[in-house]
Amino acid sequence: MERTFVMLKPDAIKKDVAGEVISRLEKAGLEIIGMKMIKLDEKICREHYAHHVDKPFFKGLVEFMCSTPVICMVLEGENAVEVVRSLAGPTDSKKAPKGTIRGDFGTDVQANIIHASDSRETAESEIKRFFKKSELFSQ
Repeated sequence: MERTFVMLKPDAIKKDVAGEVISRLEKAGLEIIGMKMIKLDEKICREHYAHHVDKPFFKGLVEFMCSTPVICMVLEGENAVEVVRSLAGPTDSKKAPKGTIRGDFGTDVQANIIHASDSRETAESEIKRFFKKSELFSQ
């Protein structure tokens, strides 16, 4: 079984679509083995989005990500990383097809409802960033 990390972004909370997104993930055969709502701060955003720190949109990204609490999840299932990425759709919601999470609920590149790990390696580091081992409950 593979694990992946998912974060429901502030726009998912503001639009009241978190439950629908979680339902889609579960219906795809993924098991939630860890979930919590947290309020991000600049420090964790700098770590999580380190690859964007020097980009001009970084300040706006941090403001957006810190604007409301987010929901962090660890999902487990066969090909979990690929399954979530497929359900999410392309990063730019404007290019995401209907039927995908971003295509149905997102607005643009930033307000795109969901962050999903892009590889097993990234998932592993993101899970460690946001969850203690004692917060994961694999069946």
